[in-house]
Amino acid sequence: MGELEHKFEVDIGEKEGKQKLPDDVKEELKTSGMMDEKGKLKLKGVSPKMLKKMKQEFVACPVLKEDIQFIQCFVCSNFQSRVMGKVLCKGDPLK
Repeated sequence: MGELEHKFEVDIGEKEGKQKLPDDVKEELKTSGMMDEKGKLKLKGVSPKMLKKMKQEFVACPVLKEDIQFIQCFVCSNFQSRVMGKVLCKGDPLK
């Protein structure tokens, strides 16, 4: 099996406590059906235990040039895969 095509390998870090998703990201998740009207995330194939862990993780996004919550990265169109504490990112400009 070939390797996924990506420009960046970004380390995943952890912060204590809950991180707050920006409002624009929440709206995007709601419109795509990944969040209900009450604000509860519904990601297919992600267990509640993993979701809790994902909420405490962040990445230094090479496209946005800022630290973002991992969930925002996970639903991004540039997200390729998560492998051993790293995210494979396509690095394409976002619209």
